Amino acid sequence: MFLPSVPELPSVLSVELHAHSALSHDGRDPIELLLEQAEAVGLDAIAITDHDEIEASLEAAELAPEYGLIGVPGIEISSSAGHVLGLGIETRVPAGLPYDETLERIHELGGIAVVPHPFQSSRHGVGARISPDDLACADAVEIYNSRLLTGRANRKAEHFARARGLPMTAGSDAHIAEMVGQATTRVDSRDERSTEAILSGIREGRTSVDGKRTPWRISFRQASGGAKRRMRSRLHSFL
Repeated sequence: MFLPSVPELPSVLSVELHAHSALSHDGRDPIELLLEQAEAVGLDAIAITDHDEIEASLEAAELAPEYGLIGVPGIEISSSAGHVLGLGIETRVPAGLPYDETLERIHELGGIAVVPHPFQSSRHGVGARISPDDLACADAVEIYNSRLLTGRANRKAEHFARARGLPMTAGSDAHIAEMVGQATTRVDSRDERSTEAILSGIREGRTSVDGKRTPWRISFRQASGGAKRRMRSRLHSFL
């Protein structure tokens, strides 16, 4: 009897874990453009991680299947020590909490805590304000951030994660749609396409990273655009 072949599900998923929409104070594009870019470059999943805002990420997670993607809800939280990514949560964690309490809140909400660009102090990395033992309490460390200058901070993050046996991730830190997918985390999902499988894969260290530097002209556009948007927002607050 002839049995039709069933295509195998890919075990390893390509995931963008660090991207910002227009809801971020320094983001530019609506979630639809970010999702279109993620689909166009062949990603399997994406997390929109706006600064201290979660509404756009939740909407993106709902829309993601329309683009053939898995939507991972998330947020980039401004703890008192610096930035922490909360992945897999659907409730906003307040900004300004101590680092350890920020991690606790993420875990209470069923998510995982990933520390982005930990050794880039100019971009609110936590490394300068907490101990190595505290940093090692995170579920994973972002060892490749696409918005790098020399690469030294990324190499330091990788060395730290390997020395401590921590799971490793990458992120484009995209603030405009064109940069989505610039740096991705490859997650062994054990043949399951879901947010839960991605989070479990990261938590258990079944990851590898792939990325390239954001071009200087794009980094400049992202930075200058964010500065202009912050200035407009401040002016509006006074009116």
